[in-house]
Amino acid sequence: MALVTTPATLERAVPAMDNAEVLRIRNDFPVLGQLVNGQPLVYLDSGATSQNPLSVIEAEQEFYEQRNAAVHRGAHHLAVEATEVFEDARQTLADFIGADYAETVWASNATEGLNLVSYALSNASLWAAQGRGDARLKDLAIGPGDQIVVTEMEHHANLIPWQELAFRTGATLRYIPIDDAGALRLDVAAEILGRKTKVLAFTHASNVLGTINPVHELVALGRQAGALVVLDACQSAPHLPLNVKELDVDFAVFSGHKMLAPTGIGVLYGKQDLLDVLPPFLTGGSMITTVTMERAEFLPAPQRFEAGTQRISQAVALAAAVNYLTETGLDRVHRWESELGQRMVAGLESIPGIRVLGPAAGQERIGLAAFDVDGVHAHDVGQFLDSRGIAVRVGHHCAQPLHRRLGLTATTRASAYLYNTTDDIDAFLESVAGVRSYFRV
Repeated sequence: MALVTTPATLERAVPAMDNAEVLRIRNDFPVLGQLVNGQPLVYLDSGATSQNPLSVIEAEQEFYEQRNAAVHRGAHHLAVEATEVFEDARQTLADFIGADYAETVWASNATEGLNLVSYALSNASLWAAQGRGDARLKDLAIGPGDQIVVTEMEHHANLIPWQELAFRTGATLRYIPIDDAGALRLDVAAEILGRKTKVLAFTHASNVLGTINPVHELVALGRQAGALVVLDACQSAPHLPLNVKELDVDFAVFSGHKMLAPTGIGVLYGKQDLLDVLPPFLTGGSMITTVTMERAEFLPAPQRFEAGTQRISQAVALAAAVNYLTETGLDRVHRWESELGQRMVAGLESIPGIRVLGPAAGQERIGLAAFDVDGVHAHDVGQFLDSRGIAVRVGHHCAQPLHRRLGLTATTRASAYLYNTTDDIDAFLESVAGVRSYFRV
């Protein structure tokens, strides 16, 4: 299993990171050396956007300085070099997640990747109805009477595309509920998933709760139902070892800006046999074989889903980010972040008037914690922390249904990464402990 390991297993398997190593790592991140409101920056918002090491910044800069050209479209020297580094980046990402080269599709972000899959599935219904494309499209077509299943803890990016797919096709959208502690009700999931279920989409790790979901159990339920399984890996790919083949998901998505890379780049993984038969989402140049004035024929994946000029420099920079994470060791990163997350949750639970969402201290989670301060709005909490140089996230974190289920409208979220120290967590906890007295609650 190349997925979730316990802290004890990690301790035996890999050398631990410590504060001394993290302080050396911080030197690779120029933005972390600044003062905010006269205080050293404590950046705890990596769950939204991570910072970039020099190697990533330099990789993108070097592309523009040395080999900027359109890929796949020229025979001149720069075009050949640009194509080589662009496709080398794809292979790097494929290796990173245990996929094959042609199963790795570039997208602007995970949201676009999820929309790509949802629109490709609705296009499959149109093509199948008209006898166009591969005969296997009939099995992928979605219509009235079919079900699409998500969970109650989803980020809007893995909810709204499926709502819209249900609207376009007449299918029914259902969701696996959570219990009062925020854990998925797998007993209810087994009742919901059945022969009418065509898609099961769920998050690997919750961006609010910090929960690491039981992927293998959910995939098994999806397989029993004969459904396609879509994994939102935005909060897992940057933080723990991920092998999509071992997980046996049909599709997976993640975004570069959460894993040390620039904005504007993400990855969609899809099983080869599915990508090669699904209709494309965006159409235009670079994804075709033959075009007449009446119709077009499309390339196989991955180019089938990459219309127009691609995010070349961003892809190169994402590959540099993956190399940085690989050299550090994702298993080591996961272990360090687990330690920081436990320190964070235990400290928050000890502060009067604080409600922490998700698994309690001592239970497995990724290195983030969303919490509510009794009597103080999350935005006020965020501004109070910012005045002390501490950057956190406030709001509903693009998960309104989840917050509503837990009786909240907004929370404050702190999320750690490989460049955070235990001192960062302690400074954060010390400041949170002063919030209620500052606001005279």
